[in-house]
Order: sequence, then C-alpha cells, then structure tokens
Amino acid sequence: MSRKYFGTDGIRGRVGQSPITPDFVLKLAHAVGQVLKRKVPHPVVLVGKDTRISGYMLESAMESGFNSAGVDVVLLGPIPTPAVAFLTRAQRASLGVVISASHNSFEDNGIKFFSADGSKLPDEWEREVEAALLEKPVWVDSSGLGKTRRLEDAAGRYIEFCKSTFSSRLTLRGLRLVVDAAHGAAYQIAPKVFHELGADVFPIGCSPDGVNINRDVGATHPQALVDAVRAHRADMGIGLDGDADRLLVVDSTGRIFNGDELLYVMVDDRLHRQLSVAGVAGTLMTNMAIELAFRRRGIEFTRAAVGDRYVLEVLSERGWILGGEGSGHLLVLDHHSTGDGLVSALQILQACVARNQSLSQLLEGVDLFPQALINVRLPAQFDWKNHAPLQRAPVEAQAALGDQGRVLIRASGTEPLLRVMVEAREEHLAQTIAKTIAETLQK
Repeated sequence: MSRKYFGTDGIRGRVGQSPITPDFVLKLAHAVGQVLKRKVPHPVVLVGKDTRISGYMLESAMESGFNSAGVDVVLLGPIPTPAVAFLTRAQRASLGVVISASHNSFEDNGIKFFSADGSKLPDEWEREVEAALLEKPVWVDSSGLGKTRRLEDAAGRYIEFCKSTFSSRLTLRGLRLVVDAAHGAAYQIAPKVFHELGADVFPIGCSPDGVNINRDVGATHPQALVDAVRAHRADMGIGLDGDADRLLVVDSTGRIFNGDELLYVMVDDRLHRQLSVAGVAGTLMTNMAIELAFRRRGIEFTRAAVGDRYVLEVLSERGWILGGEGSGHLLVLDHHSTGDGLVSALQILQACVARNQSLSQLLEGVDLFPQALINVRLPAQFDWKNHAPLQRAPVEAQAALGDQGRVLIRASGTEPLLRVMVEAREEHLAQTIAKTIAETLQK
C-alpha cells in the first residue's frame, strides 16, 4: 500500500487544510495508539513541539487522540526534534512525537515520529498507521483512558546530554559565537549549551512569537547570521532551523559552510584522531567534490535517497557512523540516534578547538562544485515522470557534462515542488543547464 499522508519526513502541510487539522490529528493519534497497543500493553508517548502558534491546537488534539486509545502522554513543551528522540530513549517511552514543520514558515505544521530507541520509523510502520486510519476507532472505556503529565526540566536534561558529546578535555572559553535558533524550538536551549561550555554567546533568532519561526533567520536564511558574526566580530556563527535538527556554520569572514563540508570536517577530525571510519553516507544531492575527497582518503562513500531517514537506513545496514545532507542534517550515530544540529555543531567546534584551526584550514583542498538548484511548482496532478520533453532534457544535459558534473531531478517530499539540480565544475554551465531544464518543465 502506498502512503497517502506520510512524506519524506513525517506528515506536513498547511494548517487548517487536510491533513493538518485538529480532527485529523486526533484521528491520527488514535490510530497510532492502536498500532502501539498491538505490541505494547500500556504505551507511553512523549510529545514535543516547536514554537508555531498552531502547536497548541495540534498538541491538544494529539493528546486527546492518544488518551482515547488508552495511551499515556508526556508533554515536553517547545523543544528541539532531536531532544524528543533523546528523551524518548532516556525515558524508556514507547514512541516520540514532534509537532513541527522544521524549516517551513509558521503557516505550515507537521507530525514526526520516533521509535522507542530514538530513531526514525521505517516506511512499513507508516503504512501500518495509514491502514489503521481506515479502521473504525476503538474508544476505550473510562477506566482505560490514558493520562497526561508534563516532564519537568526536559530542556535541562537535553542540555546536559548535548554537553556530554563535547570532549571533557576541551573548552569553548575565549570563543565568540553567534547562535541563531530561527525563533524556533532551540531558542532557550542553544545559547545555554554553548555558554555553559565557556563561549561568549551572542543570540539572534531567539525571540519567538508564534508566527516568526524561520522568518529571515536560521539555517535557511543565513544572511542574518553572516551579518551578526561580522557585527559582533565573532569567531563563528551557528545556524539552526526551526526544530534544530539541521545546521550551517559561518566563519569569522562571513563564509557559509553547508552540511556537505561539515560532514567532511567531522570525518577528517576522526581520521586525525586515528579513529576508524569504515564509510560515509550522503544523499543524491551530496556535492561531487565531497565524494571525490573521500575517495582520495580511501573512504567508501555511498548515496542514499534524499532525507536523513534514508541516510540513517544506509548507515544502519552497513554499520557505519557518519552521514548527512548538504542541507545540514548530519548523523553522528555514536553520539545520537538521529540528526541533531547542536550535537553536530559541537563536533565541528571540537575539531577546530583541538587543532587550533579554522574551518577553511580544515577544508583546504576541498572545493565544492557549483550547484544550480531551481524549484518548480507543480500543477495539480501533473505526471512529471512521464513528461517526454523532461525525460530527454536531463539525458542530453548529462551527456554534455560527462564525468564533470551531475543532473538530478526529484520531487520534494515536503512541498508541491519539483527540484532541478545541476552540478558542474563551472558555475555558468550549471546555471545554464538547470534553467534550460526548468523552462522545459514550465512550458
């Protein structure tokens, strides 16, 4: 059975439109509760959210849906997505739930799920939930209803966890850091993590009002971070997205480093410490220069489908530890079971501090190929896979590029968009070919 509601990263959409409505979320929680009870007699579910105003409404609906199925709920309040994954594992809960649309604007929201061990759930589980949505609700009687409580100091527990992933022999003392939380879930947590490790912290994007999440700040809008780093004469800037599971970094010159470069730095740091790196997983979007750099170091590299859950699947299958996406979703599986912007930032800072080098120095000789990415909004029901001109265009483009570039066309898993990506050693060539393909589609 194909999935109707679940996309690349949970269920996501515009608030007030199906499926992001309170009645559907109540029904969804009830169905998830039924699936849980098939394996766990008395399930306990942790629920966290980001700072969107719609989170209050959806949290209440979800609480009712779980309780009506006889599932206990523990509310965590506004907290990063990876914090929910950590606390689900630490609290021995049956499931973790996050109400968030990640990097999207406040008009959107979504639901993500984590297993009892804090990892993303497989497609098979999502299909089982969608099948349960088609079944008649099974309302438990009053004596069997679930209860709800709030976990005190959830943020404090997560802060201590983050700090534990940074070497106890090192300190951030003397570093000036700008920390941008995108007015999102880490607005209180992120500045404290770096401050408590010794850094002088200059927070931006840490004043949520329910509707400003990701607005002109955060990992998806890095100019605010670049400007703040220069204004404060900071050594580095840490940029998170709305639910703090992705990361970008800005150095003192204002240069932006994306997830591909940060993944390479984490691998290079391990090699410098003479630790084994069996292999690394990226995605179809990972820059070709990074793949070539790993090959030069004798490290096996493989590409997964776009989405950190698919990177995680590859890592789990192969027994590897490190992987990630250019968007900043980075996996460090000997520290956390899922992508975590704060944990990843601490790994990057640890590499710089331990070797007393800047990111530019650590990345010397690794120059990314220019990538041209164009998003084309899809008409309703448009069958792009069987669009003949669009099938010819990338084949012709790849023939022109040879082994000096790549062409990739894929549908977004979170928005009604087709993403056209062209990668080449020369930027103007990448831009020209990407525009040609996009225009073909738009016609």
